[in-house]
Amino acid sequence: MLASHADRERAVDVLRAGFGEGRLEKGEFDRRVERAYKARTVGELALLVADLPAGPVPQPAPVVAVPRTFLPVPRPRTNGKAVGSAVCGLLCLPTFGLTGIPAVILGHAARSEIRNTGEGGDGLALTGLVLGWLSTAGWALMLTLAFMVGLASG
Repeated sequence: MLASHADRERAVDVLRAGFGEGRLEKGEFDRRVERAYKARTVGELALLVADLPAGPVPQPAPVVAVPRTFLPVPRPRTNGKAVGSAVCGLLCLPTFGLTGIPAVILGHAARSEIRNTGEGGDGLALTGLVLGWLSTAGWALMLTLAFMVGLASG
């Protein structure tokens, strides 16, 4: 393979490092630098620096596995019933409490599945449960008061 200007400069850098470390004498260094600038192939450059610690072609770094400590923790899948419970709980007000009971049922089912499978979404299930129970209790209170008013008025 033909040598590029960058290949020649890398070889000269290796020669300079070798001279600086005392591995080459001044005369030997000058002769090798002159041959490096006249070299036509990478093989010729490799011969000039073969007896020095580094060659003109960079060696690929070995692939090192990343320790598990530094890997991102995979997030558990979110339970679908937990999402449904939260949505039903949030829709309690616009639906006048119609979705309160489904929110409670889905919330309890989701929390049970989350405990058994280790999925995520416990906060969503709890949100659906709280909103569903509040809606159901509010409607139960309203119906009780309406029934009491109806009985009192005759």
